[in-house]
Amino acid sequence: MLSVALAGKPNAGKSTFYRAATLADVDIGNYPFTTIDPNRGVSHVRTECPCLEREERCGDEHCHDGKRYVPIELLDVAGLVPGAHEGRGLGNQFLDALSNADVILNVVDASGGTNAEGEPVEPGSYDPVQDVDFIEEEMDLWMAGIVDRNWESVERQSRSPNFDLEDALTEMLTGIGASEADVAATLRTVEYPTDPKQWTDEDRRRLARDLRERSKPIIVVANKADAASEENLDRLREAAEVVVPATAEGELALRQAAKAGVIDYDPGDPDFTVTGDVSEKQEAGLERIRTVMEAWGGTGVQEALDTAVYDFLDHVTAYPVQNEGKWTDGQENVLPDAFLLPRGSTPKDLAYAVHSDIGDGYLHAVNAKENRRIGDAYELAEGDVVKIVSTAS
Repeated sequence: MLSVALAGKPNAGKSTFYRAATLADVDIGNYPFTTIDPNRGVSHVRTECPCLEREERCGDEHCHDGKRYVPIELLDVAGLVPGAHEGRGLGNQFLDALSNADVILNVVDASGGTNAEGEPVEPGSYDPVQDVDFIEEEMDLWMAGIVDRNWESVERQSRSPNFDLEDALTEMLTGIGASEADVAATLRTVEYPTDPKQWTDEDRRRLARDLRERSKPIIVVANKADAASEENLDRLREAAEVVVPATAEGELALRQAAKAGVIDYDPGDPDFTVTGDVSEKQEAGLERIRTVMEAWGGTGVQEALDTAVYDFLDHVTAYPVQNEGKWTDGQENVLPDAFLLPRGSTPKDLAYAVHSDIGDGYLHAVNAKENRRIGDAYELAEGDVVKIVSTAS
């Protein structure tokens, strides 16, 4: 399962975002380090279900009238403070928790109502742009520190006649969550001495910075956007490649109201409908959230998750079935499973995602939408429905 991590300074709204996206019970407080141990839960990304191409909706529990929700892991890491890479505020522990994340959402208090330490201040008195560079720098320095601490071992290995520097670096760096492909791409891009003894601190920092950008991409979530000035939001957009305005509090209120049957709302919808009895105070609160949604096309929580997985990680959703005519499994369930795979993945990759035995016994595949056999080199597209033919089926 893909892993999306929430990072940022204390009191920026990470735990509220996490609770809104998972409806899990976590501590939320207006003080630093509300979260100590990382919270792990299941959230979902949203896409169009292939059942929209059929006369009837599939009825899967993760499909709401053609809105398909595909599970991902969501990780809420405790707030980071300046000097985290040196262990300040238990920073190393918190940074280590990010090592296996595929993408990171940097949750920023766009209102400027918390300082660098995560302490409440007068809204607008702190520049949230500082929090964009801060997380990137702390992660770069954390990764560089790991390389530094392991460099003596690399130098010792270099005395062996069969020593290969790329192999040694790959072994070290895959241990902190980077893939072999990421390491290989970094080593092709970054200039470095072939002799480990000639490496400088800057060589190691350059290596760490490039690898972090590849293996731990960061998206900025401009949280508390409903209380932020337009100037703050514009400056955040200038400071980061991708910025998603959001109100985690608003999303949490909507999901709780929907769970209670008070409103009709699916995560990621641009609006909601009141279906139950609400007090004047509740109605006023819901209308405030609606105003924000009209401005941003939603609360931003679902958009941030979707942007992370489908845009930054460039994944597609594929649906394996056993019956290519009915799009069902062996129990007649329509489109029972959805898998997230990197763009460029093949039917055999999907077979292995279903089960290693299915992959080992892979024979061929059928595109169920077009009712035709597809080749082994076929690249899966978003929403493909595929029958895998395997000796293990």
